[in-house]
Amino acid sequence: MTQVHGTVASGFESVREEFATVAADEARDGGAQLAVYHRGELVVDLWGGEGVDGDTLLALYSSAKGVTALVAALLVQDGALDLDREVRSYWPEFAAEGKGAVTVRELLAHRAGALGVTGGFTLDELADDRLVAARIAAHAPYWEPGTGHGYHALSFGALAGEVVLRATGRTVQDHYAERVREPYGADYHLGLPEELKARFRPALPVLRTPVQEAFEAEHPVAPDSLLAVAFDQQADPPFDIIAFGNSRAVHAASPLSGGGVGTARGLARVYAAVAGELDGRPPLLKPETLAEFSRVHSSGTDLVTGENNAFGLGFVPLATRYPSLGPTAVGHSGAPGTQSLADPSRTLSYSYARRRFGFLAGPGAPENARLIRAVTAAADRLDGRA
Repeated sequence: MTQVHGTVASGFESVREEFATVAADEARDGGAQLAVYHRGELVVDLWGGEGVDGDTLLALYSSAKGVTALVAALLVQDGALDLDREVRSYWPEFAAEGKGAVTVRELLAHRAGALGVTGGFTLDELADDRLVAARIAAHAPYWEPGTGHGYHALSFGALAGEVVLRATGRTVQDHYAERVREPYGADYHLGLPEELKARFRPALPVLRTPVQEAFEAEHPVAPDSLLAVAFDQQADPPFDIIAFGNSRAVHAASPLSGGGVGTARGLARVYAAVAGELDGRPPLLKPETLAEFSRVHSSGTDLVTGENNAFGLGFVPLATRYPSLGPTAVGHSGAPGTQSLADPSRTLSYSYARRRFGFLAGPGAPENARLIRAVTAAADRLDGRA
């Protein structure tokens, strides 16, 4: 059985018990971390699994989309970015091939249809957001922008990042470092410094059961599908998600669709600064900004995945997926099954990181539901809400 290490504050002992149950799963032998902030204090800091401790840096993939959304929200709050301006007013080249009416709001809500390009990208190209953005800007959208939504899996960050750069003259990475990572000491990195790379442990592939292998064989990704475009399966060779997450070039450049590296503790701290007061500072986002970015802007059948889902502005509204959360709870998952979020209704943040991929766990591995229930129940008992 995997031994659980770390600490929990009084009142959160049940969370440790739930994490121990999760960590005992043989399919999770790659290790995992769990961190929770409540009322500005780190109340859960747990880890387990061979080769993983609380300071181990992991590839957290699309968690970077949530951090990119946070930067965009800060800039909207500052008046430096206007959600209802057309993207072309900041980035004229984006107007090509019928994309001229796309607004920043539609772009952030996965409604632009700008999924990729014919023939896809190499891994080295995907590490370069500016190259990806330039090629997609010149390409036709995959549906009429604004008429539907679909997960911009590998293009969201490049597009949002280019808008931020054109609007402010600075990258998302620069804004994040200055306004979040450095002042709060958050161990989540958009651009991993050379001196920290020894703390990184590579992502591990999913351990499929025979039933799961059969399911995948019966449901292949059609090469001409939007799913294939969004996940770069038309490239030669097709996109390798494990190689991407373990690439030093990706870590250094940190493409904003999935190149961030960090700890659960680090991302929980980022979201703690959204959930409420932290270190004597007010929440990063004002209530009206949080309300706008957490509000559902896209819902229904996703044109890329075929699933019924919802998007806010960059963030994913999470109260529907995890019913114990408050109505303005926001965050983002990552491909191995990670999940990070802020629940301002409880002044609570949560981050669960795993090293090994779960089966079809991109929206958040199933164990998140159990862990989040345990976390919110403990917080509610302490707050007198239970």
